[in-house]
Order: sequence, then C-alpha cells, then structure tokens
Amino acid sequence: MATRETGGAPRTASGPHQGPGDGPGGTRPRASAKGEQTRARLIAAARTLLAGDGAGRFTTRNVAALCGVSHGMCHYHFADRTDLIVAVVADIRPEWITPLEEAVDGPGGFAERAERVLVLLTRPESPDLARLHAALHWLALDDDRVRTALEAEYARWRVSFVRLFRCLVEERGTGADPVPLGEAFAAAVDGLAAIGSLDGTVDDARVLRTLLTSLSATV
Repeated sequence: MATRETGGAPRTASGPHQGPGDGPGGTRPRASAKGEQTRARLIAAARTLLAGDGAGRFTTRNVAALCGVSHGMCHYHFADRTDLIVAVVADIRPEWITPLEEAVDGPGGFAERAERVLVLLTRPESPDLARLHAALHWLALDDDRVRTALEAEYARWRVSFVRLFRCLVEERGTGADPVPLGEAFAAAVDGLAAIGSLDGTVDDARVLRTLLTSLSATV
C-alpha cells in the first residue's frame, strides 16, 4: 500500500470548495474558480510527470514543482499522493471511455454502432496516453485505492461492449446472453493493445472485425 506523503495541510481530494449556490446569484466566488483552475493545473502536471517518468519520480512535491505552486498548495487540493493519482484516473476518462460509450449508445442499429466502435478501437492511441495507462497500472499494484479506481473504469469500459451485444440480441430477438459476448470482445481488445505495444505488425482491424463477426454469428 502506498504511504501517505506529509507536508502542507491535507484536505479532501476536492478541496474546501463551496457549492454552486454559495456565491451571489447562485454562482461560485472567484476564489473558488481560481482554486478549480489550480486543481486542474495540478492534475495536468501529474499527467505530464506520469507520462514522462512513469511512477519513478511521482511525488506530490515533484508535481507541485512542475506546476509552479507550493507543496502545501498541492496538499490543499489533494489529501495525499493517492488522491492525486485517482484524480488522474478520472481525468483521462473522456479520452478513452467516453468516446466508446458515445459510439455504442449513438443512433443506428447494431451494424452502425459496431462500425463506429471498430473505427474507434483501431485508431492509434497517443503515446502519452499509452505511457500514462502503463504508469497507472504499475501504481495500482501497490495501492488499493488506485487499483479500485482503475477497476471501476475498466468495468465501465467492459459494460460498453456488453451494451453493444445487447443491441444485437434485441434486434434478433434471441435469448442469447450479451454479457459473455461483450466480456470476450473486451478481453480481446485489451489483449491486442498489449500485443500491439510490442509488435506493430498485428492487423488490429482485421482481427477485431473477424472476432466481432464470429461472436455475432452465435446470437
């Protein structure tokens, strides 16, 4: 389990922000908006450090230095190192999970949705995001809170594929269970990502399309 760093005045992960209706006219005070900006800058600095150096130099002190704020200011917004890592896990959701959810839940039948998913999955992942994922996985080995946060994200990721196959089951009116189909496809996607990081000759698009066709034929 990761040890808690000391320094500054620890607060909750979100900081002592006021609610949306605390300011005049139901808006937040200017200080709160500035605090949100600082929090966002700290998360961005954490992402840069993790993507560049992995978990090796990741401390709240180093993040604060990269962000250009005091160590105490970092702990004002994040209680400890783990709180900041968990915030990074949530911050990258719009870059890999949200697009998948939008592709699956968008208009059209199974064929249209599946095509959007395949296009998305065969789009090259940015090197920074790939390194960031690798660093987060490494950190999760020794920190239960980081592992729990990542597990929740991957569960959300897998559920999207289950919903995709549920669409097919409903179209065909069969009694097939979409859960193992979606889970199998999700596992294949993750496996191909791991293989692709070592061997760039694998034709992801062909493999995924073949697997999707084969799984669909069982419904």
